[in-house]
Amino acid sequence: MTQFTVPGLSDKAGSEVAELLQKALSRYNDLHLTLKHVHWNVVGPNFIGVHEMIDPQVELVRGYADEVAERIATLGKSPLGTPGAIINDRTWDDYSVERDTVQAHLAALDLVYTGVIEDTRKSIDRLEDLDLVSQDLLISHAGELEKFQWFVRAHLENSGGQLANEGAKTEKAAASRAKKKAPVK
Repeated sequence: MTQFTVPGLSDKAGSEVAELLQKALSRYNDLHLTLKHVHWNVVGPNFIGVHEMIDPQVELVRGYADEVAERIATLGKSPLGTPGAIINDRTWDDYSVERDTVQAHLAALDLVYTGVIEDTRKSIDRLEDLDLVSQDLLISHAGELEKFQWFVRAHLENSGGQLANEGAKTEKAAASRAKKKAPVK
């Protein structure tokens, strides 16, 4: 393993930053694969709008993974982009919705975004004391991820501001609740 980091950071701080960024890399790799899965498996009314909404998100999240991986390398560590690294870093369950309606997938995806954003914000908080450059990188990602979640939630929200998946703790429960509240067409 390389024993250097960027000027101005101790090796210990550089290693901790790289560990935080490795977790982000695994989150982003998992998220872009999940988004692609949704893209391929969404059906029903509004299919094409959601199908086409997902691809730009996939591309941006893939770009985030690349930016984070390059920052890890800059810090003197080796970014791990393998399926095993995702599984090793995973603190979340694998996406559980297969072929299903727009409402079902978006309700489940809302929970995915919540988890990714919460974990990203935790990393941002920790980076405040370690490395502002890496913190800034994640801050820019968080803003876009929050916007993506807003896009998803706009499909789930009623005129009173309530989400169709409100109170759901699992993806399958979120999908089920959203399908029950979806208007019949």
